Amino acid sequence: MMGAGKTTIGRALARALGREFIDLDLVIEARCGVPISHIFEVEGEEGFRKRETAMLNEYATQNNLVLATGGGAVLAPENRHTLKKHGIVIYLRAREDELYRRIAKDRHRPLIQTQNPRARLNELLTLRTPLYNEVAHLTFDTGSMPIAQAVQSLVHLLQTYSHDHCSS
Repeated sequence: MMGAGKTTIGRALARALGREFIDLDLVIEARCGVPISHIFEVEGEEGFRKRETAMLNEYATQNNLVLATGGGAVLAPENRHTLKKHGIVIYLRAREDELYRRIAKDRHRPLIQTQNPRARLNELLTLRTPLYNEVAHLTFDTGSMPIAQAVQSLVHLLQTYSHDHCSS
């Protein structure tokens, strides 16, 4: 979900694991040469989601990277399948109040540029939370935890998960 810390925590986690970090939203912006908000204006959400799926398919099969997707990537069944099949998916979760605090003033998030961004965030959470739970191998509450502490906890969580699920 937007504001959960995917980019910030993802970048720090990649550094801690010695892996490359890829933020799909930033890749899309770089390839298109315009901000995501512009893509939404010109192509609508459907056009953006097609680009997102194409980029996910390109990066999902690569090894040794931490991949941050946009919060809506889980909307497409194809994307959910791709994510579950090709990696360990961590759902970074935060309370609605915390998410709203983080994103309220961000004008680069087209899905909350509405008359009532708080209500829109609630709608998105209601729609997406079951999908995040469906695709996630692990769930981690970010809350107001410092980034370094979150990363340390995630490294431990990943080591435990890998030991339990990837051992022969």
